[in-house]
Amino acid sequence: MTSQHSFFKRNGLLVTFLFLMLLALCGQILTGWKNENADRAEQGRASLSLAQYMQSGGFIQATFENWESEFLQMGLYVFMTVFLFQRGSAESKSLDKPEEVDREPKPHKHAPWPVKKGGLALVIYQNSLSLAFLFLFAISFALHAYGTMSDMNDACSPCVSFWQVFAESRFWFESLQNWQSEFLSVAAIVFFSIYLRQKGSPESKPVDAPHSETGK
Repeated sequence: MTSQHSFFKRNGLLVTFLFLMLLALCGQILTGWKNENADRAEQGRASLSLAQYMQSGGFIQATFENWESEFLQMGLYVFMTVFLFQRGSAESKSLDKPEEVDREPKPHKHAPWPVKKGGLALVIYQNSLSLAFLFLFAISFALHAYGTMSDMNDACSPCVSFWQVFAESRFWFESLQNWQSEFLSVAAIVFFSIYLRQKGSPESKPVDAPHSETGK
């Protein structure tokens, strides 16, 4: 059946945020490249081409330390909202009544194939959102460590190995300064959604809902 909605109507949220991400990434690349070469000029080192900069430890480290924290934030948020609650928050399940997301999956005509198959496929699928974020976090965490290692080895000697990076305070400073901001942003939306409203947003309770109402 052909959808009555346009492609953008059906995918506008995803397309817009991917576009904003690419726009910001391009800005990061260009400004980071200029900043890196300015630092190198002050140190009497050769400048990097744009392609060289995008392969440098500094760029890889800066990019993936941010991605790492975002995937950690979303993964923990998805997982913890399974069993943790906040009275009055639109970001929490109800404290008193069962939610649709807690019901046991039942095979039906339009169900995803793991639901129809059952067994291990279903066990993995019903936790796949958390697992996907965990996987993306692990990849970003490793690439962040690789970027930090490359940047440290480019700037000084003796060289450090990939595993030695995890003993460096610099690596954990880079990670923790991002993690704390992500945890704060989650706490902020959980708290503000108790008392504040945004008409039309699925992340808000109805405007006339009492502050004590929990869930959307």
